[in-house]
Amino acid sequence: MATSKATAAKIQSATKQTKIGAVIDLLRRKRGATLDEIVEATSWQPHSARAALTGLKKKGHIIEKTKRDDATCYRITRSA
Repeated sequence: MATSKATAAKIQSATKQTKIGAVIDLLRRKRGATLDEIVEATSWQPHSARAALTGLKKKGHIIEKTKRDDATCYRITRSA
């Protein structure tokens, strides 16, 4: 499930003008975000997107992992 370019641009303009800010915005959505959505919004490699999730956890964000269709979906349930 890919997001459109307009959605990716909107996400990047929200909260902070940084890629990690865009990731946080994606993860705060009610439905969360898949790894593919994070990769598309940031132009990162998948291993970098996973490392960002780990970094957010280390900073104290609580990230819930669920399934949406056949993809793993991540969502921040509580922020640091």
